[in-house]
Amino acid sequence: QVQLVETGGGLVQAGGSLRLSCAASGRTFSSYIMGWFRQAPGLEREFVGFIWWNGGSSYYADSVKGRFTISRDNAKNTVYLQMNSLKPEDTAVYYCAAAPFRLTGNYQDKGEYAHWGQGTQVTVSS
Repeated sequence: QVQLVETGGGLVQAGGSLRLSCAASGRTFSSYIMGWFRQAPGLEREFVGFIWWNGGSSYYADSVKGRFTISRDNAKNTVYLQMNSLKPEDTAVYYCAAAPFRLTGNYQDKGEYAHWGQGTQVTVSS
């Protein structure tokens, strides 16, 4: 079982930056693919990005590509989401999630993820 806790959300002006952290419990953190998703009021939870278990590769939604960066520190059981050049449309609750590796997995799909954090609110003012 993996438990995830996100921190680092808050209120920021457009153009600003925030770094979210997601701390994981459990000894198997390094075997999971870690994803970030977000959900704005009235909308479905959407994919933001994910990172491979060794941190070697990461993938992003087009809406955040070039602005957001995911990294992980397996020694600290933590994954990060660095968000730069924030826009009001980035306002949402941000969730981290953990997915076990599957050869045919689609890690842009929230259904792949077995474990979720409680979320942290990010609000970007214009």
